[in-house]
Amino acid sequence: MAHIPQLLSRGLSCSFEFGPPRDEKGEATLARTIEELRKRDPTYVSVTYGAGGSTRDRTHDLVVEINNEMGLTAMAHLTCAAHTQADLEALIVRYRNAGIENILALGGDAPVGYDGPAGELQYSSELVALIRGLGDFSVGVAAHPEPHPRSISLAADRDHTAEKLASADFAITQFFFEARHYFDLVDALAQRGVTKPVIAGIMPATSIAAIARMAQLQGSEFPEWLAAKLYAAEDQGPAAVRAVGVEEATKLCEELRAESVPGFQFFTLNLATATREICDNLGI
Repeated sequence: MAHIPQLLSRGLSCSFEFGPPRDEKGEATLARTIEELRKRDPTYVSVTYGAGGSTRDRTHDLVVEINNEMGLTAMAHLTCAAHTQADLEALIVRYRNAGIENILALGGDAPVGYDGPAGELQYSSELVALIRGLGDFSVGVAAHPEPHPRSISLAADRDHTAEKLASADFAITQFFFEARHYFDLVDALAQRGVTKPVIAGIMPATSIAAIARMAQLQGSEFPEWLAAKLYAAEDQGPAAVRAVGVEEATKLCEELRAESVPGFQFFTLNLATATREICDNLGI
């Protein structure tokens, strides 16, 4: 396996994000999805981490299985919220001992209804430093093109992103629907002296209700022009809505690729169809 920056140096990257399944049905669905998408020879894949570590063991086991048994470079997500430093250190060492070389360091959120102690690390930049001290890892961070909903201003968000990316190796953005948000982020980081790779997070809008909810949660705009196209297709059924979402995601990727984006990370929601169709459209 390899560190993700080494893989990014080879040219345009294509990666897929998966989440630990909750039950046997989910396990079967994810197994089919991974089997289908691994044929695309992804640069790497990543595995999400539930709020407050609610999927800690399932994330670990899935990352190790993908990395060590499926022959794919796998990156583990890890969050600070609701963790002691000892918890984090133990998990990082587990990953190191299992041969995992790539971690995405996130601030994260506590689980809904959680009333336990706050995490001992407050910021993802602190987690980056902790990971660095425990092994030879490649470390990524998240970036918000639109920006983070808790940021007091766009400039403050860009400052914070530049600060944490300065100590990390690369960033992956939250999803967005208009390329101008990505370009503004990258330009703002460059103005602050940070030129490390920023991978574009891509979420095709295949369900109107789901994408509207997720956009609201992460503080992203659900553009009126996109909503209008999706609603116009709704009467024709879910396949028509997905087709619109795939078409618009393809256009977004083409616009980004024309400006030399270092890579795409597709948020699959453990389903292969839309991601496969976008990759076909792009010739990936």
